[in-house]
Amino acid sequence: MSASSGQRTAAPWDLSFLRIGALVALAATAVAAPLVGLVLGWGDALAVVVGAAVVTAFFCVSGLVVAWAGKVDDTWTLPAALLAFGVKALLLFPLLTGLPPDGWLDRVTLGWTVVAGALLWSGLQLRWVWTRQLYYVPPPAPPEVPGNDRATDPDRPRTRD
Repeated sequence: MSASSGQRTAAPWDLSFLRIGALVALAATAVAAPLVGLVLGWGDALAVVVGAAVVTAFFCVSGLVVAWAGKVDDTWTLPAALLAFGVKALLLFPLLTGLPPDGWLDRVTLGWTVVAGALLWSGLQLRWVWTRQLYYVPPPAPPEVPGNDRATDPDRPRTRD
């Protein structure tokens, strides 16, 4: 089951996937924006850049919110993730619908970029989780060696015997 209320894990929250995701999103945008600009137009290329920035910002905010919630209490992570998702959806909807249909930023291209970016980031997060050794319970303590006073005094300096 889950941890009881008020419990937090001693393990730090690892947010290294944010750096990897931002770098991959930057590389994908660097390829996609000029390609879209040449094929569809430079307004569409700008929509790709804006869409990639929005998705990257959304995933970074979610990662930080969930990590903060996990540091406070493990049981807060799911509600924090759902709340962050809901707030982002409520912000994205008026952004997309508020753009003029014939404006300088193409709404359709922006929308498809957000979908593609969310899929890219989700895939990166899945791969990041699958390739890490993550414990769903605290790992057991290493066994103590009898007669080894270093096992009982971790601050004692190590010397060659």
